[in-house]
Amino acid sequence: MAQTVAQPTATTPVVMPAKLPLKAIAPWAVFFGVLMLVLLYFVGAEQGATSVFSGTDVHEWVHDARHLLGFPCH
Repeated sequence: MAQTVAQPTATTPVVMPAKLPLKAIAPWAVFFGVLMLVLLYFVGAEQGATSVFSGTDVHEWVHDARHLLGFPCH
């Protein structure tokens, strides 16, 4: 004896994610990109001849981050 499967009579709606235009994303991407480059500079190169601030304060504040990210500093 063959079994029959009941077919649904109502269609289920398909939920589509909202599309974000590039104009809405671009300013935030540029802002965070510049912010990451500034942070990378302070962690990786803020010492010695390329120093923006005199002294070793910035170097000491980011010292452990340098080692964590693999930058030599000694």
